[in-house]
Amino acid sequence: MTRSLGQRTALCAIVVAALAVPAAAAAGGPSNGGAQAPDDPQPTTTQGMISASGSQVTITARAGTMLRKRVRVRGSAPASATGRTVAIQRFDDATQSWQAVANATVAADGTYRARWRARTVGQFRIRAVLLSSRASAANATPELSITVHRPAVATWYGPGFYGHRTACGQKLTRRLLGVAHKTLPCGTEVAVLYHGRRITVPVVDRGPFRRGTAYDLTVATAQALGFTHTARLGAVRLRTADR
Repeated sequence: MTRSLGQRTALCAIVVAALAVPAAAAAGGPSNGGAQAPDDPQPTTTQGMISASGSQVTITARAGTMLRKRVRVRGSAPASATGRTVAIQRFDDATQSWQAVANATVAADGTYRARWRARTVGQFRIRAVLLSSRASAANATPELSITVHRPAVATWYGPGFYGHRTACGQKLTRRLLGVAHKTLPCGTEVAVLYHGRRITVPVVDRGPFRRGTAYDLTVATAQALGFTHTARLGAVRLRTADR
């Protein structure tokens, strides 16, 4: 679907008003791209912290972060573990093994804090392990999944094009969840992060056509994230739909 910069500018005032109304959204979508947001007035975006608890140690971290930013992890261990080391490990798909990315010392109050710099985009499995002289699975927490997003400039679209077919074959409506991208295959799942809110949506269209922008959010996606103007956000390709 072709959208000129002139058309996008002329519709700006209309869309600002549309985005002032809360809209519902749901993460994900069918493999061919495109899902309609439900009538629930609260968006089901992922926000805040995620946690896991093992028998010896707990772990808490943000579900999403940006490339080259520090991933901050905190947790707790038994009081008897004061002074011991907690290793934060990330699963390495290439070697099929857990690799330490940071270490922390358990404080007198039983807490620990660690951080490391995210240098690769994608979804990563992490866990915390209370180190001891004898390795034991009981010393490790269950896994957390953290997504590292690449910074990208994005815009949004919708009014003036409702009822039209997108380049991926969906009918564009106020409730269509998805993003437009110039080259990613239709149906590719993209995780988007904006001001702590995350949502996963499929590629449903081609664009954007404004120089310097990488993604074009449908109005439903923009509303779910609280995204009201052209700005920088985080995005990462997760999966390409089977065609």
